[in-house]
Amino acid sequence: MGKGYYISRHLATAAMVLAAIALLTIIALSVVYNREKSKNAAKFTNATTSPVPPTQKTPNEPWDKYRLPDTLSPEYYNVTLWPRLVKNANGMYIFTGISGVMFTCVKKTDLILIHSNKLNLTLFKGHHAKLTGQSGVTAPAIKTTWFQMETQYLVIQLEGKLKPGKSYWLYTEFTGELADDLEGFYRSEYMEDGEKKIIAITQMQATYARKAFPCFDEPGMKAVFHITLIHDRGTTALSNKTEKVTIDGTAVTRTIFAPTKKMSTYLIAFVVSDFKYISAKDKKGVLVRIWARKKAIEDGQGDYALKITQPILEFFEKYYNTSYPLSKSDQIALPDFNSGAMENWGLVAYRETALLYDPQTSANGNKQRVVTVVSHELAHMWFGNLVTLKWWNDLWLNEGFASYVEYLGADYAEPTWDMKDQTILYDLQRAFAVDSLTSSHPLSRKEEEVNTPSEISEMFNTISYSKGAAVLKMLSEFLTEPVFAKGLSVSLTVLSLDQTPGVKLPYSVHEIMNRWILQMGFPVITIDTRTGNVSQKHFLLEPEAVVDRKSEFNYEWFVPIKWMKKQQVQDQLWLLQKSGTLNLVKSLYMIHLPQDLATVSKNEWVLANLHVSGYFRVNYDLGNWERLLSQLESGHQVIPVVNRAQILDDAFNLARASIINITLALRTTKYLLHERKYIPWEAALRNLNYFFQLFDRSEVYGAMQAYLKKQVKPLFEYFGNISSNWTAVPSGHTDQFTQIIALSLACSTGVEGCRELTRNWFKKWMQNPHNNVIHPNLRSTVYCNAIAAGGAEEWNFGWQMFQKATVAAEAVKLRSALACTKVPWLLNRYLEYTMNPEKIRKQDATSTIGYIASNIIGQSLAWDFVRANWDYFFKMYGTGSFSFSRLISDITYRFCTPFELSQLKRFQKDNAETGFGSGTRALQQAIEKTTAKIKWLAENKEPVHQWFLSESA
Repeated sequence: MGKGYYISRHLATAAMVLAAIALLTIIALSVVYNREKSKNAAKFTNATTSPVPPTQKTPNEPWDKYRLPDTLSPEYYNVTLWPRLVKNANGMYIFTGISGVMFTCVKKTDLILIHSNKLNLTLFKGHHAKLTGQSGVTAPAIKTTWFQMETQYLVIQLEGKLKPGKSYWLYTEFTGELADDLEGFYRSEYMEDGEKKIIAITQMQATYARKAFPCFDEPGMKAVFHITLIHDRGTTALSNKTEKVTIDGTAVTRTIFAPTKKMSTYLIAFVVSDFKYISAKDKKGVLVRIWARKKAIEDGQGDYALKITQPILEFFEKYYNTSYPLSKSDQIALPDFNSGAMENWGLVAYRETALLYDPQTSANGNKQRVVTVVSHELAHMWFGNLVTLKWWNDLWLNEGFASYVEYLGADYAEPTWDMKDQTILYDLQRAFAVDSLTSSHPLSRKEEEVNTPSEISEMFNTISYSKGAAVLKMLSEFLTEPVFAKGLSVSLTVLSLDQTPGVKLPYSVHEIMNRWILQMGFPVITIDTRTGNVSQKHFLLEPEAVVDRKSEFNYEWFVPIKWMKKQQVQDQLWLLQKSGTLNLVKSLYMIHLPQDLATVSKNEWVLANLHVSGYFRVNYDLGNWERLLSQLESGHQVIPVVNRAQILDDAFNLARASIINITLALRTTKYLLHERKYIPWEAALRNLNYFFQLFDRSEVYGAMQAYLKKQVKPLFEYFGNISSNWTAVPSGHTDQFTQIIALSLACSTGVEGCRELTRNWFKKWMQNPHNNVIHPNLRSTVYCNAIAAGGAEEWNFGWQMFQKATVAAEAVKLRSALACTKVPWLLNRYLEYTMNPEKIRKQDATSTIGYIASNIIGQSLAWDFVRANWDYFFKMYGTGSFSFSRLISDITYRFCTPFELSQLKRFQKDNAETGFGSGTRALQQAIEKTTAKIKWLAENKEPVHQWFLSESA
């Protein structure tokens, strides 16, 4: 399957067309990652002792292009690496290596381009490599070699031509820095029992394998890898495949691994550490191991991951109808890892917070994160690893797919948690927020739009992950899940598929899905129950914004609409054009003709997008909105729980886009007095937090606080009662999340007794640091409120506890809470800590700045800090770092004034030469969102103020 499949013929059934879509762009990848440059990077740039490149007439030579030519195809590599876990005479950590790659010539050429970055290559007779022919073939002599720094190539020009169909062996020897830059082959440091420990680990995705050894570093360039690691005695070496043989030398151990399957360079992984593991075998004999720091394993922090890995693997084997393709599944928790996790084939790497769970100190949310991330990564063992994308422009299908099925795998492992419903919060609504901007982009982009490491990095975004998941969920809904899963099985096994009865579609899946995949954005569907008219329009937060990106479909979608009327589910309808009346729709727009909407009585409501199965927002005529609001207040349980969240989120965003009146949106929150479920409350809180950010510096804030205090008080009292005055937690999984919302919102709005509760808990902990009686679920809220209410004493205690924390999830709670202080000098000191890896790990620097920016006192401090140090951050983290997108979004989230907009534009102009890397689009989005908020506030601030005043009395 090396370079992916291309489908050119029409596939008749719905499931077969799904297979075509899956095979059209075939997948590969996972996880958000960041790119950093080490402080010593200058010492390990590509060697410059070779001849300089020949004079170029134009910058259009093959080595100037970021894509490899189609002249060579790698078959297998032999790679031996020796990481040194102690500093050398120059005070540096290094690794040495030798690598050979056997490749086949596809087209006649006298040029070899192979990726190499930050490696010092040994010279052989003045050249950086040796070339020999295979099977009696004589290789042409090397004419000259050099490094093309911009495109990260080792360029090898030959005296003669390589012959098509013949194989050659390219050999290199090299030294690299085992830096702490979190990319390629790097080192991680941590303290255990007062001793500093050094481990060597990898992160190859997306363009970092070239920093470990010279390679054809594109996802379509699959090969077999023979890996050997030389390492200190007392350490263990891990790689994608099981060890084959271990040989002790005089002072070191050499571990030779079995050859891998044919795979992409970005999925290669190796680790040298003194970690411990726990293990088990599944029903089919697959060895499952969880690796982590010795203390973490001894304390049982890997037990939960081991418990849920086996059922998740079992689920995906059934779901894909394909056996797990390897004999072992290693999963390792790393102290320093910029990604959340990475699906290296057979050796999945995680941040500690994504794999380790300690029942004594980890919250319920930490447990849910473990099961969803493990499920996401294991889904990639088939989709992404077994079948792989050709190029990064179609990353969405890989990441969107894993983001969708992670909830299915998690639901199988934890069937009482209602995991499937949470996709509306963590995928659909998250995607809407970005996809409603003109600076969004289609799921699938043209190959020429994605070339540089920065452009590749930028693809790891909300659109690829969350919109991809939401659109695939919609596809599964209108195909039905069994047909969807059968299509996936086809794409994995490349078999034919029988006709699938019972699925009636207006067009082929290919034609339907192209409108969702190849054009950005989504529609708002407007239903007028007075006339029966149904229409669609491209939804934009700024309705007058100009959409520069053209669409061959003119921003029209084929929209599947599930709906209910008279509290009864109706037949699904399809809207295939801009608009139409339901009386006329039978021949034009629908597979099934529903009852005429015009027959809706004054007391009957219509609800569209039932169970939020489609990727679109819904608007109604005012009469239907009123009937829905009346139903919410008189008996909200009649409306499905996810649709209650949908009504809240749709209404607020329709109001932000000036489609409905803001007071109508605000009225959707009145029923919350009676709501006890997590998903609607979380949806409400997100939209209300947006209002907090808009108004917490204005006179509106006081009235808003008073109103929300009234709304949340019953929820606070409810959980106080069922938890024996906050001494216990509810038994229900999502009820525990709602309890957190009750405490957090009650404290922030001043509900009587809440702040005293949190301060007293924290004070007791300060008095006895060895006995933290605060329940793990509530710690984030308690820590934040107590530190916000306190001063230097509380902050310094929190900092000490953060430094002593041995459980990563607990450390994250404290690191976030430290940003809650209202003392400016403490926040400024904390910002300075983010530039010191001894205090704040590099992987956590940008998120810590984001935490500070979310504090009203810290927002301007963080903004000034980032602007003042932009050059430093850009040089430290590199142009390909995904962190820049989040960083820019976090520090500008509160911007809503003309002055802040001018500052943004000045920041963009002042740093144009330095650049913004993967944050370029995030900066454009910040400008767009700020512009929209300024206009919206001018029109809506006063009505909002008056509404809150009237409702808070």
